Amino acid sequence: MLYVDKTARLLELVTSGRRYFLSRPRRFGKSLTLSTLDALFSGRAELFHGLAAEEWATKQAKHPAPVLRLDMSIMDTGGVPQMEQTLSEALERAALFHDLELRSQTVGGKLQDLLMGLFQVCGPVTVLIDEYDKPILDNSGNPESANKMRLVLRSFYTVLKSCDEYLRFVMLTGISKFSKAGVFSAMNNLEDISMDARYGDIAGYTQQELEENFSSWIENAAVRMALPRAELLERMKDYYDGFCFDGKTKLYNPFSIMQCLKKAEMVNYWYQSGSPTFIVTYMKRHGIQDPAEYSHKMVAKDFADTHEIETSTPESFLYQSGYLTIEKKLEDTLILDYPNLEVRKSLVRMYLDEVYHVRDYITLGTNLWRALSDGDIKETVRLYNIALSGIPYTDFADQGELFYRSLFLMLLRGAGITANGEVPTNLGRSDVLIQFPKRVVVLEFKFSKDGAGIDGIRQDGKNQIEEKGYAKPYDAENRAITTAVIVVDGKKRKAVL
Repeated sequence: MLYVDKTARLLELVTSGRRYFLSRPRRFGKSLTLSTLDALFSGRAELFHGLAAEEWATKQAKHPAPVLRLDMSIMDTGGVPQMEQTLSEALERAALFHDLELRSQTVGGKLQDLLMGLFQVCGPVTVLIDEYDKPILDNSGNPESANKMRLVLRSFYTVLKSCDEYLRFVMLTGISKFSKAGVFSAMNNLEDISMDARYGDIAGYTQQELEENFSSWIENAAVRMALPRAELLERMKDYYDGFCFDGKTKLYNPFSIMQCLKKAEMVNYWYQSGSPTFIVTYMKRHGIQDPAEYSHKMVAKDFADTHEIETSTPESFLYQSGYLTIEKKLEDTLILDYPNLEVRKSLVRMYLDEVYHVRDYITLGTNLWRALSDGDIKETVRLYNIALSGIPYTDFADQGELFYRSLFLMLLRGAGITANGEVPTNLGRSDVLIQFPKRVVVLEFKFSKDGAGIDGIRQDGKNQIEEKGYAKPYDAENRAITTAVIVVDGKKRKAVL
């Protein structure tokens, strides 16, 4: 096995400050970061031979610090009583390990007893809390339950500030900063390093780290996949690279790239690893209908800092959960985009699976691609209606043209087909544009809420394509051009030509 050495960054943390908060998406190495800090402060010098922190760890081994490490992801989040019970048991186990007795009956009181006891016996305490926000995120679909969790956690975490004199070092990690304002309203001594350029590569692999540390794995995967090494690196970069949290450092998600090298197969490991419940819940409640509209999205620099999960904007939510990343950092703003093909496809697949409930969308999308490449619009509409027929009746409530157009685009993207929506010309924007080597397809979507006047609506769409010149940019090319208007009958929930 191998270890990508991030201990130089951790040394910067432990020697320049004492209280930190780090936000990163799932599968990014947050737990390993805390595990490494645990080993550093505990004085386990034997683990650091040859690493940047070897000298510091050797000195620390002479005077090990007590470490309290809590993983909130393993707490029972079914309700406040269950969460408090499992948290209380975790504190009791830590106390038992150090032969301490906790007299208080509340979780906050037990934390205070434990910190004071550790300080008296062993000296200043290091506190490491992983996935601090998990109990809130797990209840995001129920605002009342989420708020109760928030109140309990705020009271619990506030103990860390009141016990500051007993603490040597504190670090909290999580997926989000959505609940930062609530949970940490009385804990304002944490330095948020989530978007700090000094720590942009504290978790995740840079291109250089990938090629230096995984050289033999890359060579092996290239042989097994029958690809030149350079071509494999280029494909992996497109598919897995691109996460950025500081505006300049591009990173691979460790989980996906390691799976790719281990299995010598370039597939969507991000999606296969599971979609956290809170993401699906948020998507259903906030109606992110077309993921494409968040590409190259301009936002304020502090766009992710001030919201609770219940009121966060879609772009803030998608960034915190790893579906958007920083494409570019400007003076007062950020440009967000999807980090790579894997994540872009994951969001589309999540919509098709969890929001639209479309079955067998990969086959449908592939058949749509074939029909469109042949210019067969009649078959295109037939396949599209198969998808519509499987969507639950309740999902159609109060939906309009955007809903149906977005579903059509996602069927194509879910099958790995490049299709663009809202493509501008000098006079307007075409709804859907699909380009093939030998054909260009321009589609205009229209909607009739009650199924009336479909002929007139169709003619309006044809006139729009002609008057706005949606197909004209391709007239000079040696490709066939197919234009069509697809009208959705909102009463029958069916597309017609």
